[in-house]
Amino acid sequence: MPELPDPTHETYYSAAVNEALDEELARDPAVVLLGEDIGVYGGAFGVTRGLFQKYGPERLWETPISENSVVGMAVGAATLGLRPVVEIMFMDFIALTLDQILNSAGKLHYMYNGQVTVPMVLRTPGGAKGGYGPSHSQMLTNLLVGIPGIKVVAPATPAAAKALLKSAIRDPNPVVFIENKRLYPRRGPVSGPDFVQPLECAEIAAPGSDLTLIAYSAMVPLALEVKKGFAAEGGADIEVVDLVSLQPLDTDTVFESVRRTGRVLIVEEACRTGGVGAEVAARIAAECLDVLEAPVLRVAAADTPIPSSMDLEKIVLPGIPDIVRGVHELMAW
Repeated sequence: MPELPDPTHETYYSAAVNEALDEELARDPAVVLLGEDIGVYGGAFGVTRGLFQKYGPERLWETPISENSVVGMAVGAATLGLRPVVEIMFMDFIALTLDQILNSAGKLHYMYNGQVTVPMVLRTPGGAKGGYGPSHSQMLTNLLVGIPGIKVVAPATPAAAKALLKSAIRDPNPVVFIENKRLYPRRGPVSGPDFVQPLECAEIAAPGSDLTLIAYSAMVPLALEVKKGFAAEGGADIEVVDLVSLQPLDTDTVFESVRRTGRVLIVEEACRTGGVGAEVAARIAAECLDVLEAPVLRVAAADTPIPSSMDLEKIVLPGIPDIVRGVHELMAW
């Protein structure tokens, strides 16, 4: 994350998202919010709390449970000059919106030869939170990357969440903005209303020299914990790279890190097969093979539905012990 300008204050990740929405609603009358229960109720996770009372039904549009229709309405509104921000209550339901994302939001600028832009944001909480079950716990990034015309970001800190959401709302392209449920209660510093962050840039979350640990979203805090653990024991000096942007990928930052360390471990909460990690691994193999001291390893969720049992959920999802094993395996080469 770039150095935050003063003054900063500490807040929760969820409150940082709320601040970004509040500030952009106040700054630009074209910004409108759409979603289920985002008004008086304040959203399923309380992220939009207080905004309906402040801006009213003209700026916060309560919608029925019809995700495809809601996103279609947002696409139309964006082409006519508004800047809609849609909340999809759980990322699992983004599957219902794929036609609008794939064939409308991501294509209209191209199809109309640049005469139309679609400046909209689709916010959605992804990942598992503990017992939410198979259809409310998924990190479905592998459904989104590879769709031309959209940007996909997954901030890991309150500071990044606020700065990136402001950038996403101001961007002329459709942006999918992923907020992991487990990150909502995490606290951290955020900056004022004028600070924004580029959407397309990865960040060195912590420097190191022996191994590059690449992560995004809720896996970044785990990666940093692993780094601290190895440092405390005098072990591997791990560099943590926060991808931040899943599409487009900031391969320059990734490749520079890999060329410094020669070893790579990629961690993500999405299923292992066909994930962002697979794409990153393939690009590293194509561009950095000459510097690799070991195979590129991946740690990810098992290719299975997320169980409702919290004990079983822990087995399916990647955790700190899995990352530690990966680091040991790589350092043994």
